[in-house]
Amino acid sequence: MERQPGSAGMMLRFLPLERAGRSGKFARRRKAVTASGAVLLAIYGACVYNWSGDTAPAIIAFAVIFVIAGGIAWFGVRTVEREQLAATQLRRHSLRLARRNSLLQSTIEHIGEGLSVFDSQGRLIAWNVRFCELLDIPPEIARGATLGDVLSLQMAHGDFGDAEPEAEVARRLDLFYRDVPITKERATAAGRVLQIRRCAMPNGAVLSVYSDVTEIRASERKLIEARSQAELASRAKGDFLANMSHELRTPLNAIIGFSEVISNELFGPIANEKYLEYIKDIHASSLHLLSIINDVLDMSKIEAGKVELAKDIVQIKHVISEVTRMIGERARGRGIELSLQLAGDDVAIWADERSVKQILLNLLANAINFSQPGSKVWVRIFNENSETAVLEIEDQGIGMNEEEQERALQPFGRAKPAMTGDYGGTGLGLPITKGLVEAHGGILSIESRAGIGTTVRIKMPREPKATMPLAR
Repeated sequence: MERQPGSAGMMLRFLPLERAGRSGKFARRRKAVTASGAVLLAIYGACVYNWSGDTAPAIIAFAVIFVIAGGIAWFGVRTVEREQLAATQLRRHSLRLARRNSLLQSTIEHIGEGLSVFDSQGRLIAWNVRFCELLDIPPEIARGATLGDVLSLQMAHGDFGDAEPEAEVARRLDLFYRDVPITKERATAAGRVLQIRRCAMPNGAVLSVYSDVTEIRASERKLIEARSQAELASRAKGDFLANMSHELRTPLNAIIGFSEVISNELFGPIANEKYLEYIKDIHASSLHLLSIINDVLDMSKIEAGKVELAKDIVQIKHVISEVTRMIGERARGRGIELSLQLAGDDVAIWADERSVKQILLNLLANAINFSQPGSKVWVRIFNENSETAVLEIEDQGIGMNEEEQERALQPFGRAKPAMTGDYGGTGLGLPITKGLVEAHGGILSIESRAGIGTTVRIKMPREPKATMPLAR
């Protein structure tokens, strides 16, 4: 078979055959040397015999010369074989080195980054195609180019602005080897944004890696613009809600006040009972609308991070007593028992009392609203440790699965949208409660099972500046 050049695998594959052929050649040479030595010895022995007529000296001389000639022949053949083996190993090493070089070059070409190496004399000794693409350098120019050639070409492209070409190239040549390591960004005349990472190598050369970050920087600009627009929209929403709260609350308070006066018949009885019934409906609807407006405003403040808290030491037992009195009538109306399981020792937290009342009202209202008549709602408080107090509200209501829990914690979200008509509400109670708890540095967590019930657990700091670790 004839060996095909150009493939390292093919060359390696036929190396054993070549070695075997050369070994046969050296064997033939060894036989030829041995035969030639034997012929010469025979001739020499014959001559000695003719001169002296005695065979003993001839035999002795023949034996000595035979041994010497054989040793020389064997040494020569072994020397040639060692040289041939060394040459074979050298060829194999060269092939392995070529394969490694090929793999290295292929890797450099496919890393997606531009790469260049300039030696200490300013010669371009290594580069890849991506380097030529990013700097807009023709590949044929890169071979044999110097650092000055590359900088001059970039200057001609307008990558360095309108500076005087020779002075600018000289300045950058001076900085190239001194200003390392360095990472910087530069916009090219073609509109690319390149990130350049440069470091020195042990032999005085400088390695540069070029990354095209044009799309990344464009995305960052879009994100900054989107964030700015979102902040403007949030500010506009806050201003709108602040203005609307005044515009809505002023007439609404008037409606509530006058309807309350009429329903109580302060200026005399109302002859028609229907009018009295309508007035009471107007009063109740106005209070409900005011509650919705307050919830929306509270949610907007929480989202904007503008919740104002007047923190002080709050005795949680006292707050629970007030809240249960406020909401007790609703629980009795539905046949639901409120069970208070309060710790024997005092439980005090560092919080805003008005916000704590709102938290408890929201949670108890949800527990009562979603519980079946005749069931129980438990309220528990205790000190978990010297820094944390725990408040739990447990019901035997309809419960929620994990997806419904996530939905219930979203503004205007409802755990069970199909049951909105049965239970009412704006879907802001839990989100507002969670926001108020977190504004105090606390944690709200929910454990719930559909059809069994829900337990809401709140951990609040007992002392100033004590905050809870984020729940995972």
